[in-house]
Amino acid sequence: MDIDTLIYARWVIPVDPQGVVLDDHAIAVDGGRIVEILPADTARTRFHALNVHELDGHALLPGLINAHTHAAMTLFRGLADDLPLMDWLNQHIWPAEQRWVAPQFVADGSRLAFAEMIRGGTTCFSDMYFFPEQTAEAVLEAGLRSLLGLVFIDFPTAWARDADEYFRKGLALHDRYKNHPLIRTAFAPHSPYTVSDAPLKKINALAQELGIPIQMHVHESEEEIAQSMELHGKRPLDRLADLGLLGEHFIAVHMTQLEWPDIELVARHGVHVAHCAESNLKLASGFCPVMDLLGAGVNVAIGTDGAASNNDLDMIGEMRSAALLAKGMARDPRALPAAQVLTMATLNAARALGMDQLIGSLLPDKQADLIAIDLNQPETQPVYDPISQIVYSAGRSQVTDVWVAGRQLMRDRELLTVNEAEALARAEEWAAKIRG
Repeated sequence: MDIDTLIYARWVIPVDPQGVVLDDHAIAVDGGRIVEILPADTARTRFHALNVHELDGHALLPGLINAHTHAAMTLFRGLADDLPLMDWLNQHIWPAEQRWVAPQFVADGSRLAFAEMIRGGTTCFSDMYFFPEQTAEAVLEAGLRSLLGLVFIDFPTAWARDADEYFRKGLALHDRYKNHPLIRTAFAPHSPYTVSDAPLKKINALAQELGIPIQMHVHESEEEIAQSMELHGKRPLDRLADLGLLGEHFIAVHMTQLEWPDIELVARHGVHVAHCAESNLKLASGFCPVMDLLGAGVNVAIGTDGAASNNDLDMIGEMRSAALLAKGMARDPRALPAAQVLTMATLNAARALGMDQLIGSLLPDKQADLIAIDLNQPETQPVYDPISQIVYSAGRSQVTDVWVAGRQLMRDRELLTVNEAEALARAEEWAAKIRG
């Protein structure tokens, strides 16, 4: 059988079933989809491929899915570190955004982010930022897969002056890409404390009508809870439930301030949670009770948040942080084992984004979103369990090859779809402007 691509690897990790590792297997790809996963010896006799890759010391697995980020904020990386969340936002990030965020800023910041994402094995991301039309253009150039947020916030920004303009621009972006194979959209109201009831009701009605998700920062800080109790007499999640927003289409980001009734509420409604461990730690926002959420049946995915608060988009590092944090919180070394945290960064994330029929695991007919990680390095030898080595030992620099829908975006650490030198040059130009 003639096919486009045949990839041989020392280990293939399909993610589904969880924890399975296939030794000396190959993946056959044609038309952007996985045709078959089979033993290497069988593949050599069954397929004739235009492109053949021999990855003898590598693990081949689904591309990592960043369940929450702000891609263009790479240009604010390191701008305001070691500050509490509300001080960081009110005194530094929001003023910087008001001064600098514009279409070219978002285009350049997104390209820098995509270079970092691809080099770290991320093939799909859920974004929330202004000028998403610029992010979309950069996505298509890079060949990544994305869920782009249709941002809403009560006050004027460089992107929109009022509620009508937020909705008009967001819906126009949705209409433009609603049938695109790589780009999907989601409503992205910033948070309960920056969006009032009337627009939230409209967002929910439109999301239901269009069949798209809603992603929102929720229960991120103690201040958010206190403010909600003072203004609304209820916790933010209770307010969102009363407004009808909670459901299987809702992605709650951060969720560091949870009590048992909150966990029961999101479990009952089928809400997804995007866990951003490193950003929460760096901003000292609190701890997402991941094990309690998982125990209640909540789907928990992993995100990095933006590079302004993380300060990277490293999903391999994020998996390690999430696993270690969960063990420490539970005081149980068995909490969040390597195979489970890898599922959170792949299949759980795909499920949260509404893409689990397409990506997140390696199965025939799914999209060929793949990454290869070289474990034949001093940092990851010897290999007793490839999944454990990836989560606890590997670095993102060991990602060698990346494909999205069968298209190769990186080959042996060389970016094929993003001009790395140009992205770095533009980043330095922006840094010079922002530094003054």
